[in-house]
Amino acid sequence: MPPVLLFDLSKIDLNAEPVFDQEAICKVNPQSYEMQQLDGIQWFDKEKQLILGYKDVTENEFWVRGHIPGRPLMPGVIMVECAAQLLSFFVKQIFQEDGFIGFSGIDNTKFRSVIEPGKRLYLLGKIVKFKKKARTSYVTTNVQGIVDGKMVFETTVSGMKV
Repeated sequence: MPPVLLFDLSKIDLNAEPVFDQEAICKVNPQSYEMQQLDGIQWFDKEKQLILGYKDVTENEFWVRGHIPGRPLMPGVIMVECAAQLLSFFVKQIFQEDGFIGFSGIDNTKFRSVIEPGKRLYLLGKIVKFKKKARTSYVTTNVQGIVDGKMVFETTVSGMKV
């Protein structure tokens, strides 16, 4: 049985315009072309350290042709990359951390279902640790992936300023 969601999605207007669109995300996160895996930020609460982003999974994704021919399934490593990009955007845009936030680890990752093209993947994030030191910062975020109201993956991603 999947864990409880990090926050209640029913209290957020998922049909509203995103607070940050893909263009705004690209100004903060350096990933581009095939590796740009975050399409919008729907909502965030800085005080509670919560964020809701999304990725629209399309037929044009670079992995569709080869993973798996005839039945394209989003690779787990791309799901985790979505989570890492959510973390990076949150820390840099909302908490105004400068520099590059590098992916430094994953823990407790579980894949619970598949993601196919034509779906919107919602990414629920909660910062659980944020340490600032003299020359660097470390951050850990729990992320849950939701498609059609169902949890498809969960992970804990860590990043650090490099």
